[in-house]
Amino acid sequence: MSLRIDESWIVLASIENEQHDRCVDLFARPGGTFGFEAFRRDPEDAGRWTAVSDHSAISYLTRDRAMHAARRAVPRLT
Repeated sequence: MSLRIDESWIVLASIENEQHDRCVDLFARPGGTFGFEAFRRDPEDAGRWTAVSDHSAISYLTRDRAMHAARRAVPRLT
C-alpha cells in the first residue's frame, strides 16, 4: 500500500491496466468522503506500487464523483 493511502481509508476498487503495471485505487475515508490515487509498478521498483500523482489529497462527496474524476485524470481508465 502506498504512503499516499492512509491506513484508515478503505480501498473499494483497484483497477489495473492489461499489462498490470498501472493501477488506480478508489477509496472511502472514515468521514464519508471518497478519493483515488494512480500508481505504477516497474521492474526497477522491485514490483512495488508507486504513486504517480497526488490525487489522494482531493475529496469527493460520492464514489461516483471520485470515479468520474479518476477517469478524467487517468486516461488509461477510459
